Amino acid sequence: MKRYLSRGFTLVELLIVIALLGVIATIVIAAINPIEQANRAADAGMKADASQLVSALDRYYASHNIFPWNTCSGVGCTPAVAKVDDPLDWVSADAVEVGLCGTAGSGCRTSATPGELISALELQTAFLSKSWVGATDITAQLLVGKATGASSAVYVCWVPKSNSNRQNLINSSKTTANKMVDETAEFTTAGVPASSTACDKVGSVGWKGGTCAECVPE
Repeated sequence: MKRYLSRGFTLVELLIVIALLGVIATIVIAAINPIEQANRAADAGMKADASQLVSALDRYYASHNIFPWNTCSGVGCTPAVAKVDDPLDWVSADAVEVGLCGTAGSGCRTSATPGELISALELQTAFLSKSWVGATDITAQLLVGKATGASSAVYVCWVPKSNSNRQNLINSSKTTANKMVDETAEFTTAGVPASSTACDKVGSVGWKGGTCAECVPE
């Protein structure tokens, strides 16, 4: 009878196969970039929330001819914003005067006193569970602001986490509507958030410190 000798892989061959698998895995991970995908998903969620908040504020104004901050009084309110043509300096969306929260900060989530927008049924209470409610880091907040003039649009802005989204803003021709100088910056004479040269690169410190942001409406 013939004897057949079975020959397995040598150690060198195994090492080559393992190295090739490692290279392939690295290429796949780099192509998928799970962190970037997660950041893009987070940005999409912030944009959706911002759009809903802008719509709620516009509907409230259409029904009452004022904004929630024009009648806000008590702790957490800005008394200087008394008229609809007064500007609203950049404030966090969970600030009492915006109308989402009846209590500022993280207490907004559990407060028994809803904000004006929720009381007026312009927003659902589910909005209080959003990740940016109670956030103290500006890069995790939604910011609300309005220029002088009753006809000036209300803007809601956030700092995008995704590098691709930042690059799209840099390449966009709508720079004055999509970038702001900082959370307390003045608006331009056209009533839109001021742009800044600090946003010229995706890794600029402006993106990390909240100096640059994406806004709706665009």
